[in-house]
Amino acid sequence: MPKGYWIAHVDVRDAEQYKAYVAANAKPLAEFGGRFLARGGRFENPEGSARSRNVVIEFPTYQAALDCWNSPGYQAAIKLRQPVSVADIVIVEGYDGPQPGQ
Repeated sequence: MPKGYWIAHVDVRDAEQYKAYVAANAKPLAEFGGRFLARGGRFENPEGSARSRNVVIEFPTYQAALDCWNSPGYQAAIKLRQPVSVADIVIVEGYDGPQPGQ
């Protein structure tokens, strides 16, 4: 079964208040097996538009990624994030097929 991923591009308007969201999302992310692959950090934006913060979270399955998003715990965390940030977030199913050169 393919893994699932959250891919988020975020502009944080109030870093101090955003910390409450980070603290609140820890429990639901752990509960559904979420694992940060990218969390802020340096980036280049060679094409298209970007936001100041990029996050990639891996889940054991696509369904786990969806279930985490829809969980009461994460929905409560979202309410802390939305007033202090703007985000574009997609939940995507991983790919486990042929790779270039195979």
